[in-house]
Amino acid sequence: MNIALIVIIVIAIVVAIVSGLNAALGWLLWVALIVGVLALIAFLFRVLSGRNST
Repeated sequence: MNIALIVIIVIAIVVAIVSGLNAALGWLLWVALIVGVLALIAFLFRVLSGRNST
């Protein structure tokens, strides 16, 4: 599951870079940032909760 979250973060970064290069698709930058932040929070939550349970 952690690998899937890392893939989501990488995709969000790629989308952010691509949308940053194209001003007409600037709204994709915000979508990518929001998805990236949510994926990062979910990843950190899994890591921290995994450490607390063991």
